Amino acid sequence: MAFKDMNITTSMKQNPHCWRLMNHLCLRAILSSWDSPLFIPQLPKEQGGGWCNSIRTCVYRKRTRRGSSTFMEKEIPFTGILSNKAEENPDFFNWNRVKIRYCDGASFTGDSEDKTAELQFRGQRIWAAAIEDLMSEGMRFAQQALLSGCSAGGLATIIHCDGFRNLFPRTTRVKCLSDAGLFLDAIDVSGGHTLRNFYTGVVGLQGAQKNLPEICTNHLDPTSCFFPQNLIASVRTPLFILNAAYDSWQIQSSIAPPSADPHGYWHDCRLNYAKCTTSQIQFLQGFRIHMLNIIKEFSRSYKNGLFINSCFSHCQSERQDTWFAENSPIVKNKVIAVAVGDWYFERAGVKVIDCPYPCDNTCHHLVFRS
Repeated sequence: MAFKDMNITTSMKQNPHCWRLMNHLCLRAILSSWDSPLFIPQLPKEQGGGWCNSIRTCVYRKRTRRGSSTFMEKEIPFTGILSNKAEENPDFFNWNRVKIRYCDGASFTGDSEDKTAELQFRGQRIWAAAIEDLMSEGMRFAQQALLSGCSAGGLATIIHCDGFRNLFPRTTRVKCLSDAGLFLDAIDVSGGHTLRNFYTGVVGLQGAQKNLPEICTNHLDPTSCFFPQNLIASVRTPLFILNAAYDSWQIQSSIAPPSADPHGYWHDCRLNYAKCTTSQIQFLQGFRIHMLNIIKEFSRSYKNGLFINSCFSHCQSERQDTWFAENSPIVKNKVIAVAVGDWYFERAGVKVIDCPYPCDNTCHHLVFRS
């Protein structure tokens, strides 16, 4: 099987439904041999992908690579689960790998507009158009497919997992991998709900409600149905959750953001785990316990997989050092790439949960300057 001798090929498709915040066309990146019956569509983090929850933040976003293909990198490396080297990606190196660039600010669920601000929220249409394009290119013939995503893309993977599976015949093996997508409806250090308040703006502004799973919205409010904890147990398609128990993005933006820490008591801790006080670590242990309680029901299903390591990290499937390398994080004698491969190909059941920090000395902790 021959692959193109390049890191990335970019393709822009003229599609009337495929627009970003700034009316720019969808962009996808491919590294592939289209005669292969194996596909990994990847919904990426895109370097601080996140979401936008107000006219102000969305107007700002549309002038960046997170809202317009005009400002996106022309080339990006395919590493980790997207690598085409067997020594870096043993189970998926010879698959078609497609990165769907993140652009809408609502995990591919938005469908509304604000004409005054010249904003068009078309995440759901972008998702549908991108997948339609891939199916026409040959993905409909896939014998195996894995929808994966990191961060905001990890949330999108959970939301769209069953819909993706329904595109294929029953004979096709279809599974989903959510990396760093388990965003919790957690209480912040001030006793508030920073992320819930933020998500309320995202869902309301971008008209996401109608594109969230009905099995959730039939009995919970739309904001609650943007939280994975209220979705994962009802996903019918086999789903693998890869998450750091001390998710660095959630520590910085949900648990201890500056808005919840006006006196800066958490400033050093949220940037560098090694500077957390004993009481701060205890608070973060409570966050870990909250996460483990949330996945209990999900983990009871034999079809699902888990890899929860006790690291201060965020997004581990596209980083080569954390996915598959000589010193990659290990839980119960498995590195992440092997754990995901064992689960996907059903070589073994994989539900591994790390002991609490600081017991794991294989972590690649993230430390930030500001």
